[in-house]
Amino acid sequence: MSLKIQKRLASDVLKIGEGRVWMDPERFEDIGIAITRDDIRALIHDGAIKARPELGVSRGRWRHAHQQKRKGLRKGPGTRKGPVIGDEWIDRIRSIRDLLRLLRRRKIITPTVYRALYLKAKGGAFHDKRQLKAYIEEHNLARR
Repeated sequence: MSLKIQKRLASDVLKIGEGRVWMDPERFEDIGIAITRDDIRALIHDGAIKARPELGVSRGRWRHAHQQKRKGLRKGPGTRKGPVIGDEWIDRIRSIRDLLRLLRRRKIITPTVYRALYLKAKGGAFHDKRQLKAYIEEHNLARR
């Protein structure tokens, strides 16, 4: 016997969703006979039909993750969003590019060499100005 109509009526009377309606398995006969809202109300009063409690969102998973983070775990590259230290790169590349422009302006290096070194710097070949100067001397790129 299908109790679909009774479940719908009960959910309407109890003002809850159909999924939260509980029907006593031992009283299916009585519930099947009920066809009006008054019948359903009487069954609710008797305890044959009840509203299941609302399910909340468990904080157990959050608590566990929070505990792990306090230990310093769950902080790998897959968790990070965005640059942690973006200014470091900016400061470094700006100082290297400033030096390159200065060398080109003073005609210490040619525009062709400037372009090659600029692209190397962009690729992260030099950590600082000292390394750039050492590279220029090592490869005899400065005009004499």
